[in-house]
Formats: sequence, structure tokens, C-alpha cells
Amino acid sequence: MTTARASGKIILFGEHAVVYGQPALAVPVNELYAEAEVSNIPRAGIWVNAPDIGLHEELSRLAPDNPLATVINSVFSALGMDVIARRALPDEAISSTVGEIATSQEHAPRNDRVEGIKITIKSTIPIASGLGSGAAVSVSIIRALSEHLGHPLDDEQVNEIAYEVEKIHHGTPSGIDNTVVTYGKPVFFLKIPYWVSPPVGGSKFPPLEGTPPRYGRKDKNAIASIHVAKPFTIIIANTGIPAPTKESVSDVRKLWEKNPQKMNALFAAAGSIAKTARQSIEGGHPERLGALMNENHRILQEMSVSSPELDHLTEASLNLGAFGAKLSGGGRGGNMIALSTKENAPAIAEALLKAGAKNVIVTEIE
Repeated sequence: MTTARASGKIILFGEHAVVYGQPALAVPVNELYAEAEVSNIPRAGIWVNAPDIGLHEELSRLAPDNPLATVINSVFSALGMDVIARRALPDEAISSTVGEIATSQEHAPRNDRVEGIKITIKSTIPIASGLGSGAAVSVSIIRALSEHLGHPLDDEQVNEIAYEVEKIHHGTPSGIDNTVVTYGKPVFFLKIPYWVSPPVGGSKFPPLEGTPPRYGRKDKNAIASIHVAKPFTIIIANTGIPAPTKESVSDVRKLWEKNPQKMNALFAAAGSIAKTARQSIEGGHPERLGALMNENHRILQEMSVSSPELDHLTEASLNLGAFGAKLSGGGRGGNMIALSTKENAPAIAEALLKAGAKNVIVTEIE
């Protein structure tokens, strides 16, 4: 049996603007995670078990564009097992092939008869809440399955596969979810190529200054890990409303197509905030993030991705002494975040629950 776990994530600064060439800053949330377990079974087939969503089905019976099927088949392709990923063999032959591979690994007891494998996925991350549930599920499956089959994929390969699956979830994702979840550390992220031609005339987005060193998706994103000079406390509150990231990203694009000059200015302002936030974190001045959060939330309101529920929770946290607050992720629902002292965080968390939050998490960023 092989197990892998991947943490959730929150975006501190730069959501939506990151799709248009501006930097974003995101951190892992270790209190939330997805876990994949791959085990050999005496039953033929590749079985997918996801009790959280009531799924127990053979891989061959899942639709090809099912996110779980996509990530599993992508692992087989990455390992050179295209006949499995493309279903180019009868189910019996696929089961036999996978069984032979699984049996040959060191973790397989020699006296066990292996006819197939079972992939079990569990997650404590709320779905469609902006906390990276899809990316965490993908990353945990990729790592557990590739290791179980004797060819563990490296971080760059894991990140690339997870990004392709994110496209199913979000349409045109920034890539930040899969990146933070894969590397499990605070990151400063820049999507490359980061220019988009306006629909009617105009110039392309200019290159950004201070592009960070790159690791991760080859030739596509610039990513730098962030040194947290002084730990700080973030409170995450869930509105209980699903966050339709695909829809909000599409709506922001429509606004950009209608008024690129206004939207580009908002994107640039959000990018500037993300850069300043990085300097504050690495300089040991996290208390400065509060004002930046408030300003970023105002910008997101102008992008029409906030909601009355998100605004209500941000105001409630500020009234209880939070240094700053904003929505996090795609918006329209999902989560908001607030910056607080460690000592004051429990009181703010309790107040947010009374204000209507469905659940609240306090996490230390370090």
C-alpha cells in the first residue's frame, strides 16, 4: 500500500490578476489536506474509491473527461503506459498488466495474488471553496500512484499533470493552485507567457520587472519560493457558498474585453500589492499586510467577484480587530481571509462563526 498527502492552499494576494500577467502570492494550508491510498487487490481492474462523493467504480467505466479518470490516466501516460491511458487493451489485459507491475514492486507481499489495484481518495478540503481541493486531490493521486507503480514522478512532472487536470476544473486556470500544492511552500507566482492581445487593437501587456527565478512547469511559469521572516496568523472563513471559479474567471475576461484599459489598471494595482506583500513578508513586517489586504479586496470588488456574504465577513473581522481582510480565490463565494495576532485570532474566529461563516480555520504561516 502506498499513501500520499497534499495540503490545501489559499491565495493571499493577486487572484484573477494573475491570469493577466500580474504576480500572485499564495501559501499552503496544512490543516486541510487530500490523501490518496493505492493498494493491491485480488480483484481484477483499476478501481477508484472516493467515499466523500459516493464514488466506487472501475476506471474503465468513468467518463474520459472525469477529473479523477484524467489524473489517473495521465499518470499511466507519464509512465509510458499509454495502452492503459488510451484504453487500447481489453479490460482483462489492462488488469493483468497493472497487476504484474504492482506485484513486482518491493512493497507487494510475495505470497499475495494481485489482480488489480484500488485507488482511494479522501479529503478534508471543502469542494469549490477556493482552497485548492481539486489540485490537492490530483497531486496526492499522482504521487501515490506513480510511487506504487515503481516510478515516482518528480515535482515538475507532478505539477504539469496537475495543471492539465486543473483545466478541466477551471477552464483557463492560472496554475497557482497546482503549484502551491505541489511544492508545499509559500510562493510568488507569475504566469508565463504573460501577455494577452486585446480583442481589438492595443498593445500587449508589457513584461513585468523583477521576474522571479523559475521552477515548476517548464517554460511556462515563473515561480519563486518566499522566505517567511516572521510567522503570521491568518483566519480563513468559509461562506458556505460554492465558489464557481470557472464562471468568475470567465466573467472577469468579459469585463476585460469590454473595457481593457480599466481592467488592466485594476490588474496592475493588484500586482503591485502582491509585490509589496512579498517584500513585507520577507522583510519581517507581516503587520503591513493588513492594509494591503483591504486594498486588494476593494480591487476585487471592482472586478465584480465579491459578494454580500464575503463583504459581510470581511467587515465583521475588521470590527473585531483584524488588521486586514479580503476574499480569497475566485470569489462570489468560498472563503475570505483575515490577518490577526495569534492571541486575538480565536475571538475573531468565533465572531465570524456568529456572523454566518460555515466553518473557520486559524493557520500559522511560517
